[in-house]
Amino acid sequence: MRLKARQQLKAFLLRHGRVYPGKTAWSRMHLRWIADQRFEQSADQLAFAEYQHAVEDTQARVERLSDALEHSVLCEQVASVVAALRALRGIDTVSAIGLVAEIGDIGRFATARQLMGYLGLVPSEHSSGATLRRGAITKTGNAHARRLLTESAWNYRFVPRVSNELRTRQRTLAQPIREHAWKAQVRLCAKFQRLRS
Repeated sequence: MRLKARQQLKAFLLRHGRVYPGKTAWSRMHLRWIADQRFEQSADQLAFAEYQHAVEDTQARVERLSDALEHSVLCEQVASVVAALRALRGIDTVSAIGLVAEIGDIGRFATARQLMGYLGLVPSEHSSGATLRRGAITKTGNAHARRLLTESAWNYRFVPRVSNELRTRQRTLAQPIREHAWKAQVRLCAKFQRLRS
């Protein structure tokens, strides 16, 4: 919903020849630039204001729901699992809670391959005899969990590093969890680079 509202505002600005000269979209500077935009036609100004309010409203809603989720997880038994998932790059509280809610007990999968099969993140295969034909991912299983993992996977296209935000999230976790998260980051970043070249 937030993405759609942002896209509509951005498309409106582009239709009117307004292109943000900065680097990072939706940063504080970008939002200030958007707020400074003015249009000659009153209808354009009204439409712009509505798009702007839609972005602000969806952002406020996301923040309210995120705060409510964070508060609810503090009361639940899944808090330690959520904290461990947040040690991974690209997974924050809402994504971690979503994964825990959708997958349930991760321990029921003996291997990572079984979990990926459950989520539909394994390649399809149409083979007959000596002929092997592999295709795209199967997309069977839980679509929401698959989407959460796919979105978080995009964070591994960058060089492995522990950002200040990630360091803060990992501060209270046990050393083995932090080491496992770092090994995962190094392995997944290397795999992304290999697949890309």
